[in-house]
Amino acid sequence: MEHFIRPHGSPPVNGYSHAVAFTGSMVAVSGQVPVDGDGNVIGEGDAEAQVRQVYANLANALEAAGSGLEHVVKLTVYLTDLDDLAAFRAVRDEHQDAEHPPACSLVRVAGLVHPDFRVEIDALAVAPTAG
Repeated sequence: MEHFIRPHGSPPVNGYSHAVAFTGSMVAVSGQVPVDGDGNVIGEGDAEAQVRQVYANLANALEAAGSGLEHVVKLTVYLTDLDDLAAFRAVRDEHQDAEHPPACSLVRVAGLVHPDFRVEIDALAVAPTAG
């Protein structure tokens, strides 16, 4: 993967790359929500707990597809409240390499599929080939 964090003339970034180029098989991960393996909503009213659960779900899905969080090339983050941005960034920074961050879009939405969900994240990743 090649990360173009801030190409000449691009605006400043905060934890993401403007572009990421890669070769290999792509893994598309559906939007992950703050629900555990038993179907329970995690962290009702707690943005950080919800983001942690979403990242755990992302990691599970990626592992099942032969990838991992370190191979994410693009995240799309949906927040119902921009006051949760700091919580998202704190947890995100625990899970990604600051030197090689993925491309990222963040969207504030009026709501998600369940009224207690504060965050949903989908991802594109590369599935590294066995070598």
